[in-house]
Amino acid sequence: MKKLLILLLLAAPCQAEITSKLSSSTSLTVGASSTQATRVPSTYAVSGTNIKVSTGEHIGKLTAGSATAAATLDVGTYEMNTVGSAFSLTESWQQGDAIPAIGSGVDVSAGVVADMPAFGSTTTISGGVAGNLAGTVVSSGVVTVVAGGANTTAVGQVTSELTVR
Repeated sequence: MKKLLILLLLAAPCQAEITSKLSSSTSLTVGASSTQATRVPSTYAVSGTNIKVSTGEHIGKLTAGSATAAATLDVGTYEMNTVGSAFSLTESWQQGDAIPAIGSGVDVSAGVVADMPAFGSTTTISGGVAGNLAGTVVSSGVVTVVAGGANTTAVGQVTSELTVR
């Protein structure tokens, strides 16, 4: 009986599905140059107590700019309202950015920002330089990446998947 059972077990068919997937890749990126610039406006603020504008004068004010120039400050003339009493005066002035001609202000050569706008708020990112940037995948699945210059990225990946059902 034991021999019959062993014979039946040995004779039973065995089925299995095996799937194997291999994938290798590289990704190389050279970043672009960019500039974000915001012109700063001309601003003027004044506040105070026990202060008055002198006769025939005015409080500080902005004068209109032009097609290429920001507004400027026309200063005022103040005096104490009640002589001998406490007073305070606070003025704040910021000269705005000039208005450049359209198409001027940024030059990019070979991915490098050569000059940028002279605005009050400017962020510039230099373009990437490929340099020695490289990536290879050989038939055996070996991935090799070589670092490049500034603002570059090199990524190598090998994926192996084995499924048994």
